[in-house]
Amino acid sequence: MIDLKVLRDDPDAARASQRARGEDVELVDAVLAADEERRSSLAEFERARAEQKSFGKQVSTAAKEDKPALIAHAKTLSERVKELEQQSATAADHLSGLVRRVGNLIEPGVPSGGEDDFALLHEVGAARDFAAEGFEPRDHVELGELLGAIDIARGAKVGGSRFYFLTGQGARLELGLLNLAMSRAIEAGFSPMIVPTLVKPDVMAGAGFLDAHASEVYRLADDDLYLTGTSEVALAGYHADEIVDLSDGPIRYAGWSTCYRREAGSHGKDTRGIIRVHQFQKIELFSYCPVEEAAAEHQRLLAFERSLLDAVELPYRVIDVAAGDLGGPAARKYDCEAWVPTQGRYRELTSTSNCTTYQARRLGTRERDPERDGATRPVATLNGTAATTRWLVAILENHQQADGSVVVPPALRPFVGLDVLEPVRRA
Repeated sequence: MIDLKVLRDDPDAARASQRARGEDVELVDAVLAADEERRSSLAEFERARAEQKSFGKQVSTAAKEDKPALIAHAKTLSERVKELEQQSATAADHLSGLVRRVGNLIEPGVPSGGEDDFALLHEVGAARDFAAEGFEPRDHVELGELLGAIDIARGAKVGGSRFYFLTGQGARLELGLLNLAMSRAIEAGFSPMIVPTLVKPDVMAGAGFLDAHASEVYRLADDDLYLTGTSEVALAGYHADEIVDLSDGPIRYAGWSTCYRREAGSHGKDTRGIIRVHQFQKIELFSYCPVEEAAAEHQRLLAFERSLLDAVELPYRVIDVAAGDLGGPAARKYDCEAWVPTQGRYRELTSTSNCTTYQARRLGTRERDPERDGATRPVATLNGTAATTRWLVAILENHQQADGSVVVPPALRPFVGLDVLEPVRRA
């Protein structure tokens, strides 16, 4: 949720942010009007309540013969106060509903536009020339079948489309990858967390996942709980309604969880393999820090993501995501996309977002304000991907050999327990 004071002080910045996102610019003016109505109705209610209290004192000290008329007027005042209180509450609810529709104010320099309007920041490594090596690369599905690593047919039999089994060497590869990521996260100062994957509506909404992308979320209606698509949600709610101590620096967590996404609207997209699935494993980085340090913390998360991609020796690029593809909570987002040989394009493996105070305002996470003795202020929250199931696609395809085997990157070998994934079926 954006800071209403900032919106009042600089509505043009909010309008520009909405325009860059491709969102409704007039929503800013609707929020300002609703804010004015809410403040006006609240002031009227408080005036009437003050009059009611003052009049109550007159009734208590009035002469006996005057009291009936005064009591009747007091009753009229009481009814008026209740009416104004309801009007004030209604105005506040209307404002809250509108302000939650406004995306976070984007940072200066974020590209305008949609998914294809990103700014390219870095390219690392070069795509392998398989033709020069004398063979046609297999895609991750064929490799998974040869290695006895991925079983999509039985996944569909058990769970339906977009489900799968990781078996044998595939399970070992994923566990090794996730353990490498967690080990390095701990070394970098992140506290490991195993988090709930079912959360209450206020937590899901507070993290910003019930706004524009509510259709992507699984809901258990009988329990009024939501399955999370990332441990970011649980970690954002971990310090809800708390005052956190950031005097020793940011609080950093690394959450390991199974993640669930409905993939609504993706019919026909990435139907082959494990690129776009309903369930996957993920380690998510999450930071709480003072808002003044958020941009630097964002770069720290990006650097950590890049170090993991370097460790597993993948060619990748880093992009500054355009405003229209940020999602509501993010003020800026960087994606790292790895080269997938059989698709001839880059695919997202990591994403890190600076959500500034957007989530913390909704969830009531604050720190002591160093400039105002005793006062509190919202903290900044940031998130970033350490590793996910999707990484297996890029690892298998980029490190494959002509015989269908896959060389395990040296950094992964201690965690996987294998130097090479060998075919278990005839190529």
